[in-house]
Amino acid sequence: MEFIISGLILGLITSFHCVGMCGPIAIALPLHGSTKLQKLLGGILYNLGRTVTYMIMGMVFGLIGQGLGALGFQRWVSIITGVLMISTVFFPSIFKFSLGGVEKKGFSLINAVKKGLRRLFSTKSYLSLFTIGLLNGLLPCGPLYSALIISTGTGHAVSSVLFMMMFGLGTIPLLLVVTIIGNFVSGAIRNKVNKALPVVIVIIGILFILRGLELGIPYLSPTREKIEMKMNKTKKQQEGQTAEYSNHDSIPETRGCCGR
Repeated sequence: MEFIISGLILGLITSFHCVGMCGPIAIALPLHGSTKLQKLLGGILYNLGRTVTYMIMGMVFGLIGQGLGALGFQRWVSIITGVLMISTVFFPSIFKFSLGGVEKKGFSLINAVKKGLRRLFSTKSYLSLFTIGLLNGLLPCGPLYSALIISTGTGHAVSSVLFMMMFGLGTIPLLLVVTIIGNFVSGAIRNKVNKALPVVIVIIGILFILRGLELGIPYLSPTREKIEMKMNKTKKQQEGQTAEYSNHDSIPETRGCCGR
């Protein structure tokens, strides 16, 4: 449950960054229909397209984290996750992009995505809006990659997908408003959030590193023994609940001698 809430909060915070980076795309969307309801539906489809792409990415990264965890590398997954998150803050130039230009050699996938987006912007339909969202989710983005790295650290594919789903849903409200109304968020507010976002990412990265180091700090960096004890306790509780339900279902219905 904690990682679901964390994904939603990270998405809400990141949405202010998205307004600055992807706001022009959201404003320029070829919204289909003439009524406000039709345009709202188009904006929702675009944002759901992004979220679907995030979930697919979360599945891939979650499977990687799950595989490494099964091999006993969970603590190293946590440490590497923290290091990569901090790296996205100190090397932001890696994630910058321009929709109009052509990337350097080695970025053919990004170039293909850009060409597809430019072509779809000339078509007004619900399908094109959803597809724009799908492709937009593939564009380089520092906070998105940070979210994917966090999803890898969950150690389970399903948890990773849920985290990325909540992350995507968290970015929708503000971007949806920007899509329908326009860029109403002032530059001063966006600058403040953009300055705070790297700090949040670094803090989360440090927490992941501390967790992997197993320093014996309560809640922050528990030892492996503590983690295993908690996991075993949770497993026993789940098994006890399952057994209780099974026993309850197996109790035959009894009636009195007169059938009452």
